[in-house]
Amino acid sequence: MKIMKKLILLSLSIVVLTNCYAQRRTRRAAKEEVTPVEVVTPQEPAAEEPTGEPVITEECLINLSLFNESAKNQQYADALDPWNQVFDNCPNANRAIYSHGRNILHWLLSQQTDEAKYQEVFDRLMLMYDKRIQYFGDDPRYSTPWIKGLKALDYIVFVKNDELKEPAYQWLEEAMDGLGDETEIEVIRQFVILSDRLYANDNAHGDKYIADYLKANDLLESIIEKVQDSDSILAAQATQYKNGLDIVFAESGAADCETLDGLYEDKIAANEDDLGYLNKIISFYRRVRCVESKVYFDAAEKAHKIQPTAESASALAAMSYNQEEFQQAVNYYEDATRLSEIDEDKADYQYKISQIYYSKIGDYPRTKTHALNALEYDSSLGSAHMIIGLAYAAAKGIYDDPVLSKSVFWVAVDRLNKAKQVDPSLAEDVDKLIATYVRHFPSKEDIFFKPELSNGKSFYVGGWIGETTICR
Repeated sequence: MKIMKKLILLSLSIVVLTNCYAQRRTRRAAKEEVTPVEVVTPQEPAAEEPTGEPVITEECLINLSLFNESAKNQQYADALDPWNQVFDNCPNANRAIYSHGRNILHWLLSQQTDEAKYQEVFDRLMLMYDKRIQYFGDDPRYSTPWIKGLKALDYIVFVKNDELKEPAYQWLEEAMDGLGDETEIEVIRQFVILSDRLYANDNAHGDKYIADYLKANDLLESIIEKVQDSDSILAAQATQYKNGLDIVFAESGAADCETLDGLYEDKIAANEDDLGYLNKIISFYRRVRCVESKVYFDAAEKAHKIQPTAESASALAAMSYNQEEFQQAVNYYEDATRLSEIDEDKADYQYKISQIYYSKIGDYPRTKTHALNALEYDSSLGSAHMIIGLAYAAAKGIYDDPVLSKSVFWVAVDRLNKAKQVDPSLAEDVDKLIATYVRHFPSKEDIFFKPELSNGKSFYVGGWIGETTICR
């Protein structure tokens, strides 16, 4: 046995002890690489041992080598005893104690059937993270904030009888504050989920919940912007998480418009020259559907004066609409269309203009013009075809002849059929309209005196409509 110890120690004193442990990380599926640590053969202790960090003894080095090899091969039962010896006696020996230790303790938790024993192992897992922070928290790659994030995720998964998980909530926030846009996106997601749970349990958490949501949203936006050209998978995942958190927050009830106004009204006045801040408020209010709020309007107006954007123009259009200044709303939506770089948004702005012309101004030719503009940007917008059909059916003065005037219902139905073709979700509403319009088609008696309208013939409906249809 002494010969074996000497061989192990000789080997360790000559080479660098490396650990090939790969720990799965949620972000970019990255691996935690164990930094090589040079381990020097211990010298004979002095008569009076120094105080401070634990001494790395010969026994520690042997056990370190033993558990390292077993853990690398996922032989956790064999790794457990030597790992315990190293963790208890020389927790500062090598970071592998913690990278492998996490897997060893996860395995050990899975083996427990006794609640008391399970809790004992769980407490040891939490202690392991505290020790890692104590001895390796200054690691430039896996720093204290990163360790706290990992600790929080394990707490969430393995803790029992703790519905709110407040310790994990605190560690997640500390991780985010320390790592910024290097934070794992799962850490960000769990942070908002726990904050949402705390708010559901106690409405007094509402202000903090709003701040948490905004913090998480800003971090995800920063991550998306940072990696969108270099890591499309991570960017897509961060975008998906962001959209999911938007839904969680919107459904939480914390986003009460009056409450938000109370929080932000004075801040808008204090930040009226800060374009970045104003745009964040505008975007936030839109996500939580508080677009009729005075604070939203004030922020949009101030932002638009500094630098016109599609976001601010859209906000001002909504404000004008609510104040029944419909032509002004149209003008702002035109500005939003011009300033936007996103085709789906352009389509939405043009469709809103067509709605205003149809329902508020009664200008059906312009209803059609802007609905067609919307379709240029988004051909799948069935509602644009639908509003054109409505405009056709409402058209007056296309023909003086009362029989020919009924031809507008043919082209109206054509457009309605097109609407549900590109967007089947509209089928129920469209079919009701079609059933109404069919009753206004020219009758057999009407067609008897108009052979050009005979069933199956092609007919051009003139005027601003300008479409060819089939008589029926």
